[in-house]
Amino acid sequence: MTIYDFSVTDRNGSQLSLDTFRGKVLLIVNTATGCGFTPQYKGLEELYQKYHDKGLEILDFPCDQFGHQAPGDDNEIHEFCQLKYHTSFDQFSKVEVNGPNAIPLFGYLKSQKGFEGFSGIKGAVMKAVAAKMDPDYKNNPDIKWNFTKFLVDRNGTVTERFESTVEPEKIDEKIAALL
Repeated sequence: MTIYDFSVTDRNGSQLSLDTFRGKVLLIVNTATGCGFTPQYKGLEELYQKYHDKGLEILDFPCDQFGHQAPGDDNEIHEFCQLKYHTSFDQFSKVEVNGPNAIPLFGYLKSQKGFEGFSGIKGAVMKAVAAKMDPDYKNNPDIKWNFTKFLVDRNGTVTERFESTVEPEKIDEKIAALL
């Protein structure tokens, strides 16, 4: 099985095969519009503008599993992102990334790259939040919070996972190296 074997639901309710993105570098992100990490949309859009013509696609999956921070329907979320952050990358239908209702794509991503640990100033806060939700959080691959990012190379291999505390600009060089 590869990333290209999965289909996802776009924000209009249509199924889209990830094979559509074969040969592209992908940054797959679970997002939320009311989260402390929501300003990362700005950095994601900057990466998209910088590298889209070279083959980068950002796949945005809103997720309401963490603190009910992605309220609203798919259209409301999309409008918010466009108005506030001027996003132009692909945004898909709201999903779950953990548990029995998680979409298969995120099950696959987590199986390829497990939890990498939190970093930076916000890392200490996230460690406390994650430990409260799951005392064994360090040892399972579940998504810990919104804005977890998976980087996929042109061959469909999941090369890296970046936790919520990693700002988009910190992965610029990793993306550039794959392009």
